[in-house]
Amino acid sequence: MDDFRLNRRAFVKASGFAGLSLLVNPFDVFANQNSGKRIGVIGLDTSHSLAFTKLLFEAQNGAYNGYKVTAAYPFGSKDLALSKERIPLQTVEIQKYNVKVVDSISALLEEVDLVLLETNDGRLHLEQALEVIKAKKPMFIDKPMAASLKDAKAIFKAAEQNQVPVFSSSSLRFMTAVTDVKNNKYGKVLGAETFSPATIEPTHPDLFWYGIHGIEALFALMGTGCKTVTRHYTKDTDVVVGVWNDGRIGTFRGTRNGKADFGGTCFCENETVNIGPYLGYQPLLKEIILFFETGKAPVSAAETLEILAFMEAADVSKRLNCKTVKIEKMYQKARF
Repeated sequence: MDDFRLNRRAFVKASGFAGLSLLVNPFDVFANQNSGKRIGVIGLDTSHSLAFTKLLFEAQNGAYNGYKVTAAYPFGSKDLALSKERIPLQTVEIQKYNVKVVDSISALLEEVDLVLLETNDGRLHLEQALEVIKAKKPMFIDKPMAASLKDAKAIFKAAEQNQVPVFSSSSLRFMTAVTDVKNNKYGKVLGAETFSPATIEPTHPDLFWYGIHGIEALFALMGTGCKTVTRHYTKDTDVVVGVWNDGRIGTFRGTRNGKADFGGTCFCENETVNIGPYLGYQPLLKEIILFFETGKAPVSAAETLEILAFMEAADVSKRLNCKTVKIEKMYQKARF
């Protein structure tokens, strides 16, 4: 029993949950080699659902530590055309990877230990996430974390209250060049410019739907501390300029015509760094599996919330004909 307590103490400390009782293990699913590896997918209306499932299914030589998607709940948005088209097709496709399709989130939670919330419609994420959190299942939430800053705050609050690990991120955050910059390979970051497609879905704030990819990369490079946002909008292009509290400037360019691509430039003390190329989902999936192993999120709640506040401020700036907007006002509006 003493050895058990010592091992648990070390695990809890390493996982960043030092405040938890040592008599209650929030990760009992990791008790042995044969449990804790079952992942459930909520939402089959995004390409990410199949991509993650396929990578885990085909993993060899211990890649991804034996984690597999074992169950899926297909349904997401009822009014997005893209969701209606994809769900029937991907419901059939995912079963090729030995995945059990269930008819409710509650049924899914009985079958799995961990959750990928992949529903394309961010408006549904709060309701779906709360059900997962209530069941005490660690969860990754794909972009956008929610369709509003207020909903995202509610998710993080519930996760904290229930001591359930949660994080959200775009895969662009984990591109090799971004990781190198974050690891101080080129010295201090003086500023950055990123770009990505920024197609708009009328049911979501403009940049939440797809522009979030490039904005996530921008924050991965610049860190938190953005104070003001100014957005220049045309039918084909967005240019969003953020000024950080130390005077640095970060810029996002969102495209809606021409070649769809991801990348950017980071201006560092010792080098000007090309951000790219984007090489797929593997780096993000590795981070998700590490998160499932440790309970430690690779992206803080504070940074994720600031990204959403940045995008909401950009929407306000657009409505105000490119006027500069303080991010703090977005936090004030999202209070509950």
